Amino acid sequence: MNRRLLLALPALLPFTALRAQARPVVAASFTILGDLTQQVVGDRAELRVIAGPDVDAHHFQTRPSHAEAVRTANVAIRNGAGFDNWFNRLLGSTNFRGTRVVATEGLTLLREAPRPGHNHGHNDPHAWQDARLAARYIRNIEAGMVQADADGATQYRAQADAAVARLEALDAWVRAEIARVPEARRVVVTSHDAFAYFGAAYGVRFLAPQGIGNTEPSAQQVARLIRQIRENNITAVFVENISNPATLERLAREAGVTVQGRLYADALSAADGPAATYEAMMRHNVGLMVRAMAG
Repeated sequence: MNRRLLLALPALLPFTALRAQARPVVAASFTILGDLTQQVVGDRAELRVIAGPDVDAHHFQTRPSHAEAVRTANVAIRNGAGFDNWFNRLLGSTNFRGTRVVATEGLTLLREAPRPGHNHGHNDPHAWQDARLAARYIRNIEAGMVQADADGATQYRAQADAAVARLEALDAWVRAEIARVPEARRVVVTSHDAFAYFGAAYGVRFLAPQGIGNTEPSAQQVARLIRQIRENNITAVFVENISNPATLERLAREAGVTVQGRLYADALSAADGPAATYEAMMRHNVGLMVRAMAG
């Protein structure tokens, strides 16, 4: 099956007719989750991804076509942990009656790091940035698909096993790549706090002017980060594909450093881009980080 993550046109069949079909319809909230879902369902299900490539799923605005896409689905998969609450509201507004899957179910989540002038205590939803936790996503998706389509259980389980094996290999590769950088040099500046799980798993310290939800930083926060960049000779400074680059580019100019490229944090690229799948995203990000951290 073509693995491009495109927002499928909503089917016109009623929900009951779709339930009777051999090929279930699965709606995933955003592209990263969509690619992980695709690895489990293969060609047995039709996948619809609501928030598409290079789209900020934190603050996504739904349209009537999105309501039709989930209304006629059999399975709805969201990240949870406060990341895609709009998707949950979309399901409620369409009286969705199918199987619901929360990909972060059962995970021990990190908490948002303290930031002066902001309320804290929220869970960090970006668990997919740790490949081992992405494997947990796979298992939750597998369980949901088996529940919704028991006849496909053997296929879902086999494809989930293969996906987990690939993620284990990816995790080992990331660790080997990061190990090439001296520990003192493993510091990265990004647009917003989206890489805490990556940092905890792979031993990289991340700094960002904006919070988890892309909240605007204060002038004091920006000034503090500029001082950190200068004092620690940080060379790994990146914008992200979903963020307004203006704040980080201004920060880089004032700190006297160069933005080293674009990382993919909350959304995949288009099919012809460098991060069209979860694995491609991780390899792209790590490649850029390692080169920039090494200076």
